[in-house]
Amino acid sequence: MSNIKKFRIKSFSNKNEILKLEKLSFKFGRKIILDNLDLKLGNGQILGLLGPNGVGKSTIFNLIIGLLSPSYGSIKINSEKINNYPINQRTLKYKIGFVPQNGGYFHDLTVYENLKAIAEITIDNLSYREEKINSLISKFELDQIRDIKADVLSGGQKKKLVIALALIPEPKILLLDEPFAALDVLTIKILQQIIVDLQSIHNISIILCDHQARDLLACVDTAAIIHNGKVIAEGTPSNLIQNIDAKNVYFGDSFKIS
Repeated sequence: MSNIKKFRIKSFSNKNEILKLEKLSFKFGRKIILDNLDLKLGNGQILGLLGPNGVGKSTIFNLIIGLLSPSYGSIKINSEKINNYPINQRTLKYKIGFVPQNGGYFHDLTVYENLKAIAEITIDNLSYREEKINSLISKFELDQIRDIKADVLSGGQKKKLVIALALIPEPKILLLDEPFAALDVLTIKILQQIIVDLQSIHNISIILCDHQARDLLACVDTAAIIHNGKVIAEGTPSNLIQNIDAKNVYFGDSFKIS
């Protein structure tokens, strides 16, 4: 499949980083999930995370949003350590949005009611609240299903709804956990374009992880390979697939982007 991005549009330097994970470690019982992991996200960057099952990609997301606390290390946004801030403050003050792999919506509410429920918590201005809801319904082409309960939507419709829900508080950082899982090819292409548009139009910095490596590499600026709790390789898609460490632990010798 051809790249959604025909060229890589940015080079990210340290002074532009919006999120930084420093020596991040996490243990579950005696099992070490993350081991002094370092990772940076540039302002306006799309970063992909790849790696075998169980290497800690989702754990990284849960640490960033505050669902888990690190055993050691720091999580910084715009150089400010946020380890001790609860989930709601990370959402509202530090503008972190999260799209989980599964769920993330109210099953028995309609599309409109889902959006309204989140907007009522995060937007005080009543007129702007309704404007934001209608804008997202239009942006994600949810008009025809706005009064349909979320539980009966297709997989692609649910994914668009959950992304829309994450955008209500107007995040600066968006985390996408396996956005392409169990979706058809056309829906994946639509979501890839949505992700790139969030970067290019709204300047949202994005981290996504997925097991669909080609689909992920088609829409990121850079990607990182996680193995044994650490980042073992990082770079642009074309450079990363040539990296010997990335080949050994993840891609193999025959992997190609297209």
